[in-house]
Amino acid sequence: MAPSPLGRSPRVAILGAGIAGICMAIQLKKAGFQDFTLYEKADGIGGTWRDNSYPGAACDVRSHLYSFSFEPNPDWSRTYATQPEILRYLEHCVDKYGLRPHLRFHTEMESARFDASQGLWRLRTRDGQELEADVVVSGVGQLNRPSIPSIPGLESFGGTRFHSARWNHAHDLSGETVAVIGNGASAIQFIPQIAPKVGKLLVFQRSPNWLISKSDQEVGALKKWLLRRFPSLAALHRAAIYWELEARFFAFRQHSFMSKVFEQVARLYLRWSISNPKLREALTPDYPVGCKRILLSDDYYPTLERENVELVTSGLERIEGKGLFTQDGRRHEVDTLIFATGFEATSFLAPMRFQGLGGRDLHEQWKDGAEAYLGLAVSGFPNFYMLYGPNTNLGHNSIIFMIECQVRYIVQCLEAMRERELLWLDVTPEAMTAFNTELQQELSKTVWAANCGSWYKTASGKITNNWSSFVTDFDRRTRQPDWVAFHQEARPPALAAVG
Repeated sequence: MAPSPLGRSPRVAILGAGIAGICMAIQLKKAGFQDFTLYEKADGIGGTWRDNSYPGAACDVRSHLYSFSFEPNPDWSRTYATQPEILRYLEHCVDKYGLRPHLRFHTEMESARFDASQGLWRLRTRDGQELEADVVVSGVGQLNRPSIPSIPGLESFGGTRFHSARWNHAHDLSGETVAVIGNGASAIQFIPQIAPKVGKLLVFQRSPNWLISKSDQEVGALKKWLLRRFPSLAALHRAAIYWELEARFFAFRQHSFMSKVFEQVARLYLRWSISNPKLREALTPDYPVGCKRILLSDDYYPTLERENVELVTSGLERIEGKGLFTQDGRRHEVDTLIFATGFEATSFLAPMRFQGLGGRDLHEQWKDGAEAYLGLAVSGFPNFYMLYGPNTNLGHNSIIFMIECQVRYIVQCLEAMRERELLWLDVTPEAMTAFNTELQQELSKTVWAANCGSWYKTASGKITNNWSSFVTDFDRRTRQPDWVAFHQEARPPALAAVG
């Protein structure tokens, strides 16, 4: 590729063709970068919204906010879009912005090693291909590797088993006795869908969740027409949703007034939805609201009162054949076992291996919990950026807006490389340490630091996934890079002419 008038354009490898990768690719094109490739291990785009095709899969952020700000969709069919509709929207974005020529499917990265002398990343795929890129952007996110609990005898289970993120659509559940392990965000969506079809449904609950009404409904034709006809109205509608959700962060402060309000709303919804006092008690959490993900549903609670549904609160001890033995001594005979046990969320970038300056290993550096500067970059790993990286998850607003902030920041870093003829940019250890010290201090004041297990933190209790404040704060911090926080390595004359 020939040098541009502003300098040499870096070659960019984007890992993953989900929402984050697609957003990154679109903004690179808009900024005049053409030498980039989206590497996707699967056979299609979509990431989370390709993988999670279980019955009832839908978003829990309202549709008109859960979309790119630069590509609004006035035609969402529901308040909360379903998986097929979100996937169609992403396909539309890929086609509209001409990303197809940049896509490489069936390409899973195994490792990446930074070559300091050349200022480039040497990538190796799972099937042994050797690739090069000046900049690597990870778009694999936090929720891509299904987590399966270690249960004695699981491998000898005599029936059908699968994870909700790898739904077996070829298997017919009609009339079967089905056990669902888990009661989180995915489970509360598919359980109401399969309950009327199965003979008996056992829901294994380790701990209850705080849950409030979703109030989902179809979007009427008049509203669609108004949003399509008046873009300013659509922007105002989006902004109203954003600020309403942004205000909810107050509920994640420990002992805040808003958290008490949320808890009372959730308790009232539980009392209104569940008539059985014993079941209601089993569904009442003993930890602060927000410590785990707050769930939204209109039909989960009523489903648990169906005659063919049983909530099992005793821990699962072992499996023998088709029998699931719980700690209370009961044996539950089941035909199909469905895991709704989430993802290995704190194992960022695994199983890929990254080697930075001096051969340092990223996962070794993260042995006490992943951390990064602004959730985006790691000191000692030049020209490497992450989207939806450590401490960028949200409990109250749209992650797509968060990703757009990150993409904007990365584009500015790449523009600086091009304009200043830099070999690499690397966050200084001092900047990264100062940022994470402040971050963890702020996180200690939130409900996520309370005594409950969640995918937001490691087994040792370090919160590695969530952002510590309002999205507006992250937006402000990523509005423009602080160049003092970066070591800027100039491109040697011998390499400057290389295109």
